[in-house]
Amino acid sequence: MSSKVDEALSYEQARDELIEVVRRLEAGGTTLEESLALWERGEELAGVCRRWLEGARERLDAALAEESGEGDGE
Repeated sequence: MSSKVDEALSYEQARDELIEVVRRLEAGGTTLEESLALWERGEELAGVCRRWLEGARERLDAALAEESGEGDGE
């Protein structure tokens, strides 16, 4: 579940933090508890990115549909 702080993140902020989480997990050297916390944070950030991308896809689809509809009436 995402928090209000996560909802306020831009796509770029969430992506950059996710990259850092993955880097830390791949580097190793963390305890099991730290690794689990990082993984959970990564899942949250991936969800934020996914919502941004889904929203962008919806906007593109709507714009393309509108463009197609305008072209049919002329």
